[in-house]
Amino acid sequence: MNSLPVLNAVTDGDSLELHPGGPWTAVHSATLERLFDTIAPKLQTAKTLKIDMAEVHEIDTIGAWLLEKISRNATQAGHHASFVGVAAHYAGLIDEVRQVNRRGPTRRPKPNPILARLDEVGRSAWSATEDISVFLQMFGALAMTLLGVLRRPRSLRLTSMVYQVYRVGWQAIPIVALITFLIGAIIAQQGIFHFRKFGADSYVVDMVGILVLREIGVLIVAIMVAGRSGSAYTAELGSMKMREEIDALSTMGLDPVEVLILPRILALVIALPILTFIGSMAALYGGCLTAWFYGGMQPAVFVARLHDAVSVTSFQVGITKAPFMALVIGIVACSEGLRVKGSAESLGLQTTTSVVKSIFLVIVLDGLFAVFFASIGM
Repeated sequence: MNSLPVLNAVTDGDSLELHPGGPWTAVHSATLERLFDTIAPKLQTAKTLKIDMAEVHEIDTIGAWLLEKISRNATQAGHHASFVGVAAHYAGLIDEVRQVNRRGPTRRPKPNPILARLDEVGRSAWSATEDISVFLQMFGALAMTLLGVLRRPRSLRLTSMVYQVYRVGWQAIPIVALITFLIGAIIAQQGIFHFRKFGADSYVVDMVGILVLREIGVLIVAIMVAGRSGSAYTAELGSMKMREEIDALSTMGLDPVEVLILPRILALVIALPILTFIGSMAALYGGCLTAWFYGGMQPAVFVARLHDAVSVTSFQVGITKAPFMALVIGIVACSEGLRVKGSAESLGLQTTTSVVKSIFLVIVLDGLFAVFFASIGM
């Protein structure tokens, strides 16, 4: 009995007869592959192929598949192939392997471009509906938890909230002040550059003051907070979800919304107006310095012009938007964090989605507020 697999070939005119023998098992897979490589060229010339398995005393799926591979190579070349001498206790395995992947790849019909576009629009609409549902569910859970905290003030996790205010507020001051300072300086420089053509340099103060206090200040700060703190919230909650820490809180009888989400969102609602104020002042300061060094306008003239051009209403409009933007950022960030599945890819995807959705909703909310304040004359 052979201890290694063999494959003897007998050629008779246009016929090729193969006599495999020995153990055709996975243990000898390397040898089997070499046997196939040696016999492959002969499969293209033989008109008929017969595989006599009478001398095969041991075979498994690997060996059966390699023999089937030989048979299919001959068939694909347009030749006839057959098995003979198959032992009864191996016949079931050979028949099963011969049925694998017999169907060719099905050609998918080319989709109608109009129907494909409609399908894409429908799927996007359904996805948007699901996102709105998740947002409203989180908003409702947050509202119920907040009502419970108002009834039982001691249930508010004050230490956690103060720590979150420190993270999203105090630690964000340097970058917020720097970015808004630069934006204020850029707006002033562009305003002076263009207004100078009309001899209206002084109007740059009006532009910087109104834009910064009403729109740009709160919008830039909200976008920065969404990218900085919103993504951190999503990543933190997503990591907790992956490690089943949130499920553990529920098992212990603790409400994850009360323990994890409410302190974070309250911290955002507190910190964002403060950051908006600091960012607006930094932007005005940057505009003042640019007007001084680039436009030759003395700081005292800039401040006096700003006092005449900007009213308290402009400041109120900007600050009023901040808590609502913070609420939207917090809800989106936390809800996306809770939607993380069990993989790192899901965590990255939901974090990216959180930032994109937050920035989009912040801009939409700013537009809605602009229409609202315009309608009431503010």
